[in-house]
Amino acid sequence: MLTACQSVPTVEKSAAETPLPEAEQAEVFFAPAEKVAPKAAGKPPADLWERIRLQLSWQSIHNDQVGRARESYLRQPNYLKVISARADLYLHYIVEEVERRGLPIELALLPLVESTMNPFATSSEQAAGLWQIMPATGKHLGLEQDWWYDGRRDVRASTRAALDYLEMLHASLDNDWMLALAAYNSGKGRVLRAQKKSRQRGRATDYWSLELPRETRKYVPRLIALSQIIAFPDAFGVEIPPVANSPFFAVAETGGQIEMARAADLASVEMHILEALNPGQLRWATSPDTTQELLLPVDAQEKFSAGIASLTEADRVRWKHYRIKRGDSLIRIARNFNTEVGLLREVNNIRGSIIRAGDTLMIPYGSDWASSLALTTRAEREQRSYRVRRGDSLYLIAGKFKVSINDIIAWNSLDPGAYLQPGQRLTLYVGGS
Repeated sequence: MLTACQSVPTVEKSAAETPLPEAEQAEVFFAPAEKVAPKAAGKPPADLWERIRLQLSWQSIHNDQVGRARESYLRQPNYLKVISARADLYLHYIVEEVERRGLPIELALLPLVESTMNPFATSSEQAAGLWQIMPATGKHLGLEQDWWYDGRRDVRASTRAALDYLEMLHASLDNDWMLALAAYNSGKGRVLRAQKKSRQRGRATDYWSLELPRETRKYVPRLIALSQIIAFPDAFGVEIPPVANSPFFAVAETGGQIEMARAADLASVEMHILEALNPGQLRWATSPDTTQELLLPVDAQEKFSAGIASLTEADRVRWKHYRIKRGDSLIRIARNFNTEVGLLREVNNIRGSIIRAGDTLMIPYGSDWASSLALTTRAEREQRSYRVRRGDSLYLIAGKFKVSINDIIAWNSLDPGAYLQPGQRLTLYVGGS
C-alpha cells in the first residue's frame, strides 16, 4: 500500500530471475536500448502514454512472477480502456510530479496497480484513494482526515504524501526501488525482518530473494509487467486509448466554504466531474477547515472565478446552532429552517430519526438554492433499475446517468469500499432539475 522513489532502479540479479532466451527477448519486447525510441528533443508527444514510454527503464526485468502478472493483465481486455478513461483526469498531474522530483517514471504507474486509478477505491483494510494509503499512514504523512475531508483521496495531497513516503523508503532501503516498493505494500519493518532472516540463512537480501507475504510477492511484478505492456503495446497486441499530454485540471480558489452543487453550477461542470476531481471532499459542501479551493477542468476555471467574485455573503454556507427542545423532530426542525431532513442528517451525522432534547444541531441556512438543485427529491426523478456490467464503476455509472456518486451510494445503501459486482442491480433516480 506504500513505497519509495528516484531515477533508475537498483536491482540485484539473483537466482530468482530467469531471463527469457535472447531470441524471444528480441521478438517480444526486450528490445536493445538503441532500438527504444529516444526522448524527443523538440515537440513533446501528444499522447501521455508516449511521454511515459520514452522514460521507462524497468521493462527488461523478467522472471516467472513478472510473466504471470503480464498474462493476468492481458486476460483483461477492458482493463486498459478503463484505466485510460480515468487517466485522462489524473495521470498528467502525477507524471509531472514524478518528473519534477527526478523519480523513475514507473512510479507514476503505481496508482494503476494500487487502485486502478480510482480515487474512490477503499480496500477491505481501509486503505483509500489513488495511492491506497492506510488511515494511520495518512496521519503520519500529514494528511488530514475528518468528517468533511479525507486527504488520502485528494488527488494532489495524496500524490505528495505517497511520493514523499516512497522517497523515504528508497533512501532507507539500500537505494533499491524493488525493496522500497515492497515496503510500500507491506511495511518497512516486514521487509527488514525478511532481509534479516535471509541474511541469517546465507541468502541474498534483494527483493526477489526474500520471503515476503503472497500479496507483496505479486505487487512488484505487477508494476513491472504493466510497464512492459505500456512500453511495447504492439508486441502484445493491445491498444491503449490515448491520453492527452496536457493538464486536465486547474486549481480554483473558492473564497470560503461552498456547496458542491453551487460550485458545479458556477463552473458549468457536471457534478460527477467535480466530484471525480475533488474526491477528498466527502460531503455536500467543501470542508470549512481545509484550504478553500477546488480542482476544476482547465477551461472552467475562468468562469468559476467570475462566479465566485459575484457571490454575496448570503450565498455562502452559513450555520446556526440549534438546541433541540422537547417535542422536536427532524421534520419539524427542517420545516422551521426551510431545509431538508436528509441534509440535517448529513450535516449532523445522524442515522435514523432519533434526536434528544438538549443536544445541539448544526443547521446550514441560506441554502434554498442547494435544496432546489442538489437535493432534488426522488418524486421529481424517474426511477430506473440498472444492471452492473463488467468494467463498471460508480464513477462511470454516475457520468452515464448524470447523477452524483454519493447519490448512487445513498440510494442503494452501498458500502463505498466494496467493489461493484457484474449482475448487481442498482436503483437510480435520473432526470429532474
